[in-house]
Amino acid sequence: MIHQIPWVYVPVRSVLATWLQLIKTEIPELAKCSVLMKQRSKVEETLRAMQRAGAGSLQVISDFDMTLSRFAHNGRRVPTTHNILDNRLLINEDCTRKMRELLDTYYPIEIDASRTAEEKLPLMVEWWTRVHELLIQQRIRRELLAQAVQESGAMLREGYQHFFDRLAERQVPLLIFSAGVGDVLEEVIRQNRVFHPNVHVISNYMDFDCTGVLQAFKGRLIHTFNKHEGALSLAAGLRELRGRRSVLLLGDSLGDLTMADGVEEPRQLLTVGFLNDQVEERKESYVNAFDIVLIRDETMDVPNAVLNFITSPPDAA
Repeated sequence: MIHQIPWVYVPVRSVLATWLQLIKTEIPELAKCSVLMKQRSKVEETLRAMQRAGAGSLQVISDFDMTLSRFAHNGRRVPTTHNILDNRLLINEDCTRKMRELLDTYYPIEIDASRTAEEKLPLMVEWWTRVHELLIQQRIRRELLAQAVQESGAMLREGYQHFFDRLAERQVPLLIFSAGVGDVLEEVIRQNRVFHPNVHVISNYMDFDCTGVLQAFKGRLIHTFNKHEGALSLAAGLRELRGRRSVLLLGDSLGDLTMADGVEEPRQLLTVGFLNDQVEERKESYVNAFDIVLIRDETMDVPNAVLNFITSPPDAA
């Protein structure tokens, strides 16, 4: 006699209700209308696994410009680290004009959803090499950088204080990979009083001569589409990353997804993408690439909620 194993039907509505209950009771920020997810069940499973692994297994990898910093405020663009250098203290009007011409030429290419990363790569190298050459010609003085940042209107996303402080309290490494200017980036974080010991930056750093005048940029150029190279080198050199195989990754570009390449066989990886500009043209590619996509969200509400959930004991999340 053949015994049939009873088939249990679980309604789709029941699964959805379970997911919505998780959102409603534990991470309600994920229910915001600005949040998109292609595979909600995968996000839930990853979050649960990361929470079980705990803060001791977590590392956070993030871009800076338009990710940790705002894209816009009150309808106006917030300056990136390169834009902060557009200050009469540092550069003249001719340099400003040339840098803006380069921006108008290459930024549309960077965010063009119809082009591949391979097509964009040489053009990004060309863009930032030309920008750096212009900046070197201006003989920027190191001691004026802090004042330029202070006058720039640079802003981190709302909720940044909790984000940086929570990571520091839980002793979770924050790795910032930026195609911007590291000296300026660090000054922005420093002036916001969140440059904690757990923060590590890999970026394009200025090389000043003995009199404090910019003479070059150090090392190989870092741009949006080669951050994985920096990720690999940094991961190899930081002992505190060993054993941290849960990764929360934040970025605003598809190129930022390679920033986790330096993590040795991550057990859990959750990616969050900020979609700030040309939303309709790029929405599909972002939803297909990132686990969570935030549409024109200038806050850290979702990353903070996710971070709180992961770093809290399961019975206290």
